[in-house]
Amino acid sequence: MGGLGKTTLARKLYTSPNIASSFPTRAWICVSQEYNTMDLLKTIIKSIQGRTKETLDLLERMTEGDLEIYLHDLFKERKYLVVVDDVWHQEAWESLKRAFPDSKNGSRVIITTRRRDVAERADNRGSIHELPILSQEESWDLFCRKLVDVRAMVPEMESLAKDMVEKCRGLPLAIVVLSGLLSHKKGLNEWQKAKDSLHGISSIDSFHGISSILSLSYNDLSSALKKCFLYFGIFPEDQVLEADNIIRLWMAEGFIVPRGEERMEDVAEGFLNELISRSLVQVAQTFWERVTACRVHDLLHDLAIQKALEVNFFDIYDPRMHSISSSCIRHGIHSQGERYLSLDLSNLKLRSIMFFDQNFCNMSLINFSSVFQHLYVLYLEMCVDKNPQPHLVPDAIGSLYHLKFLRLRGRIHDLPTSIGNLKNLQTLVVNGYSCKLPQETADLINLRHLDARYSEPLKHLSKLTSLQVLKGIYCDQWKDVDPVDLVNLRELTMCSIWNSYSLKNISSLKYLSTLRLFCERDELYTSPFPSLEFLYSCEKLQKLWLKGRVEKLPLFPNSITMMVL
Repeated sequence: MGGLGKTTLARKLYTSPNIASSFPTRAWICVSQEYNTMDLLKTIIKSIQGRTKETLDLLERMTEGDLEIYLHDLFKERKYLVVVDDVWHQEAWESLKRAFPDSKNGSRVIITTRRRDVAERADNRGSIHELPILSQEESWDLFCRKLVDVRAMVPEMESLAKDMVEKCRGLPLAIVVLSGLLSHKKGLNEWQKAKDSLHGISSIDSFHGISSILSLSYNDLSSALKKCFLYFGIFPEDQVLEADNIIRLWMAEGFIVPRGEERMEDVAEGFLNELISRSLVQVAQTFWERVTACRVHDLLHDLAIQKALEVNFFDIYDPRMHSISSSCIRHGIHSQGERYLSLDLSNLKLRSIMFFDQNFCNMSLINFSSVFQHLYVLYLEMCVDKNPQPHLVPDAIGSLYHLKFLRLRGRIHDLPTSIGNLKNLQTLVVNGYSCKLPQETADLINLRHLDARYSEPLKHLSKLTSLQVLKGIYCDQWKDVDPVDLVNLRELTMCSIWNSYSLKNISSLKYLSTLRLFCERDELYTSPFPSLEFLYSCEKLQKLWLKGRVEKLPLFPNSITMMVL
């Protein structure tokens, strides 16, 4: 069954310091039920060599056979560890394993699968470890460790909890979700109601059983939290998601309502942390005491899709049936994006379109002016491997007047001047290469998050008075900025800093709490920082990251709690 902890155990091994130091070369790939062998091979190569332009250009010219030989040669002289997670079909493993040479140097491959026949046929020299269910004692221990306040559990509540834990039949996922549910229920009566809700379940040794416990936890969520949880289902299975990305999507969709003086970002982060405390969302990465990346378990991903379909929350394009629900206002496209765009979408009032198709690369096929004119969210992850030409962003994108969230990932070299029409835009993210932002970007008066490595100075940047987060700016673009009007800026990331520039005007950012400064680096050396004495005047600065040569340490303000040098 899903939820036994196969991936968790593999991840513990993979991230163990002893294991990491023993295997200089490591890679992790998730196969899942829908897989593409070429994409999997490319993922491994990119995780070993990095996502340099040279590597990407090389990969785009290779056939599947070329990729297999190239990876085999990469591994031949190395001691490697590869985790192949969530294999459903023997054919998936067969198509990969030829790329893994046995050089008799201690290299290892770990496969996780729910299917015994896949495990048994994977390798006649391999060993199979079938995860057992937890004993009653282990189950209770796990439940108590995940309970937020175990001291508040009186004997009567403990008796109820033990009955409910017994129904989990030693399945870790069910136990932690149950513990998360009960952590948010106060008093004996509420625990009794939870137990009564599980009355019809004898055990969860079937999908129906575990689904009932997961559904119980979902049903306990507030209306806003239900929407936030369902949103995870629109992403492809097993994807690790940036926490900031999820938070900004929730804001654009209108799920987050500010409370008093509290910022929407802080309310949304509280929602994410509650879903984590309920064990409905897993933490994938933390940094500076914040969750920076998260994921949902396969079974919870299935639950999100099931519940979303029940209430027409979103639908995912099915290329085999060549169909998608016309009553859903949110569409997810995981593959064959060009075929999706050939559907008749003219009468739909779509609010969100999210492309995760790694083969999609032609934005000109999108009918921005009619089909997409009501969009709040446009999320485009496009192919960067197959097409060396830049992705052209059509002028028509400026007609999406309602748009609040725009994310473009691919070979985006410049955005059209019409982008300045998007007066409701809250988030603009351009991933990939350095791009050219038009001067009209400064007209986006509601922009809160600007994350784009852009190549030319953006005049009148200080007009963006709503800006909370600014990432990707170069030092020579910042030097002419008057930051006095950036009254809401909380987070600034600046790169390509040279010693000849002054950073003094950063101290004018009165609410700045997070600052990352990266010096320019060439083949010979890293440029030293200019004077950092201005830092002492940043009275609300809490988190500081300096990458480069610091010739003289400045006085730091007392507000700083975390620092990376």
